[in-house]
Amino acid sequence: MLNSEGFNLWADGYDKSVELSDEEGAYPFAGYEEILEKIYHRALSCVNKNVLDIGFGTGTLAVKLYAQGCRIFGQDFSEKMIAQAQEKMPEAKLCQGDFSLGLAVELKRHQYGAIIATYSLHHLSDAQKVCFLESLLPLLEDGGCIYIGDVAFQTRQELEQCKVQAGDEWDGEECYFVFEEIKKSFPKMTFEQVSHCAGLMTLGK
Repeated sequence: MLNSEGFNLWADGYDKSVELSDEEGAYPFAGYEEILEKIYHRALSCVNKNVLDIGFGTGTLAVKLYAQGCRIFGQDFSEKMIAQAQEKMPEAKLCQGDFSLGLAVELKRHQYGAIIATYSLHHLSDAQKVCFLESLLPLLEDGGCIYIGDVAFQTRQELEQCKVQAGDEWDGEECYFVFEEIKKSFPKMTFEQVSHCAGLMTLGK
């Protein structure tokens, strides 16, 4: 699993590597652009334009929302990625920190119409995912939603099939979503499969 130093080293080539994987329809980023497009439109439809981006990276999605007038808040642990994102969004409130240890205090002071996490929460264990999502729900305004786009599968069997297909490319240190399992903790969560290895989960307040 990449640590903050690893993401700092990857920052310059991150967007390109994601784009190539998506174009090739390959694990792990097949469906990436479609997921971001879906989250973009849904976040824009929120009445409250405060958007919290968890693990925003270089700001690929947040920048588009920022350009449409959304007030962007976010947390990431890569100094270099934060610097790149801040340059694109000078008015955004971007905090450095490992979200597996919790949100920055500043980010807990606001209510959000949308909380988004794209390809970031797979760095948490399944138990950590549940605890973290439970901590985010109180930060949503009434009617707000958490949107999670990530490597995700409907069933454990589908995950195992992808693992076999990916072979040596499979990252065994990452913990991917299995919807039928996490839904037990969040019965209202919905899931849309976007590609053979990615999906969009929505959890409303």
